[in-house]
Amino acid sequence: MNINIDIDSSAGFCFGVLETIKKAENSIEKQNEKSIYVLGEIIHNPHEIKRLDTIGLKTISIEGLNNLVQNNSIVIIRAHGEPPETYKILEKLGIEYIDATCPLVKKLQNKIIAYHKNNFQIIIFGREKHPEVVGLRGVCNDECFVSLGIDDLINRIDFNKKTALFSQTTMSSVQFLSLYDALLLHFTDKKLLQIENTICKFMISREEKLKNFAANNDLIIFVAGLNSSNGKVLYDICKSVNANTIFIEDIDKLNKAKLFEYNNVGITGATSTPRWYLEKIKDILAETI
Repeated sequence: MNINIDIDSSAGFCFGVLETIKKAENSIEKQNEKSIYVLGEIIHNPHEIKRLDTIGLKTISIEGLNNLVQNNSIVIIRAHGEPPETYKILEKLGIEYIDATCPLVKKLQNKIIAYHKNNFQIIIFGREKHPEVVGLRGVCNDECFVSLGIDDLINRIDFNKKTALFSQTTMSSVQFLSLYDALLLHFTDKKLLQIENTICKFMISREEKLKNFAANNDLIIFVAGLNSSNGKVLYDICKSVNANTIFIEDIDKLNKAKLFEYNNVGITGATSTPRWYLEKIKDILAETI
């Protein structure tokens, strides 16, 4: 049986992730006399974390900063960004750091700061404990409402107060706009609700490309870290178009015998899934068939 295996041409790292990893690799190469750390998982993908670990990038928590040697350590702030308190801790401890916050996330943080200073009620469409959202909450002193839907907002927000709606950058644009429409129904004065569509344009463009890719294959193997936020969003989009979509974090979890039920197999993943791992999966599957 002739089975065609294709990798989604639009799959791979987004700009923010790519820049963060480049900064980490450059730091390891140029600062070989210093230990290079990243604050939290650099991205939500175990395979890329393991690769970077092998070349010298160590993962550290906020609590672990106290144990670093000041003159022998550099800490990288990942693409997700950090709350202001983190910078204060690093500066107080005298630890050198590289800010690799994604420019889009930094822009979002600044927008929230501006609206907060102007006494707007802040709503963030996103996951409360996601690292990016933790940073967003921090820039407005946690004076905001984080939600994934309208139901838990109805009894919490003041519909007579000027309000700004934002989104975590890796969320679904369709769900975000649906939340805006649902919120708008509760405002007597519609002008009180301002919307800032802060979803990454890379994510938005990937949605349409992913739909086409999913529709043009019999089986989709979607590869992402189990804790990847954008992975969950993009997988759901894929699944909505092609019911034969399988989510895996590791090739070892895939039932390879299932491939023989299909003629065209597509491989894709999250914006935090490295292209090299998708290529590896294709090579392994090609050997199987």
